[in-house]
Amino acid sequence: MNSKRHVELRELFKNATVGVVYVTAFPDRSVMARHLADIAWETEVWVADNPTHMIHFNGSRFLGPY
Repeated sequence: MNSKRHVELRELFKNATVGVVYVTAFPDRSVMARHLADIAWETEVWVADNPTHMIHFNGSRFLGPY
């Protein structure tokens, strides 16, 4: 996600009463593997072929707003 999109989303959810969690989604792990170097720490990843599991990339919080 680039900074322009981040600003757009922040504006869209500025009146939200709960924190926003950004989740990167992939159709399967092979597609995710091609993008691992670009996934930021402290983010969540969801893979469609394993829909009941979330992957948290390090950090002290899980599915929490920052």
